[in-house]
Amino acid sequence: MRVTKFTHSCLRIEGDGVLVVDPGEFSERSALDGADAVLITHEHIDHLDVAAVADTAAKRPGLRVFAHAEVLPQLAAFGDIATAVGPGEQFGAAGFRVRAFGGQHALIHPDIPRVANLAYLIGDDDTNVYHPGDSFTVPEETVVGTLFVPLNAPWMKLMESIDFVRAVKPGRAYALHDALLNETGAKVSDGHLGRLSGTSYAHLAPGTTI
Repeated sequence: MRVTKFTHSCLRIEGDGVLVVDPGEFSERSALDGADAVLITHEHIDHLDVAAVADTAAKRPGLRVFAHAEVLPQLAAFGDIATAVGPGEQFGAAGFRVRAFGGQHALIHPDIPRVANLAYLIGDDDTNVYHPGDSFTVPEETVVGTLFVPLNAPWMKLMESIDFVRAVKPGRAYALHDALLNETGAKVSDGHLGRLSGTSYAHLAPGTTI
């Protein structure tokens, strides 16, 4: 499994096929080059660039898109390439086993309606990647090898990120949802996560492959 981190919250995962998670408007469209399947955690523009997915679907007739049922109306123009999935479901995408967790976006403010959000565990029990979307959903009774942890967002504080990593207990953790921080702020947050999360932690530059 090869995982490439793109700007903000987008991951490209390559094995027998190419799976892209959350190709949003903050991320590079090149993440979708040659994609076989796309996972969308939720409807916000930093996680779903509808135009970019449409362009990819036009070039890749076999493309499949998986998202919560509440996201599917935004994908209606794509025809039958989009499949609704929900918390607790398991399915195959681009040759990978995928399990969905959660169900709701983290609370931004009581006056802002919450939307659906799915977290995805991609891979098998030996080699897997967990992308929580905009949530701190802990995948109960699940061993996580590689966790991508949100670094900064209107809906979170750093203490929650640290406690999230501690609760998941992954083999390693990398920063996610990081485009809203400047370099100075990222160094401060990275320092705390590196010291307090209880596992190996790194902040990858966009385009880095692990």
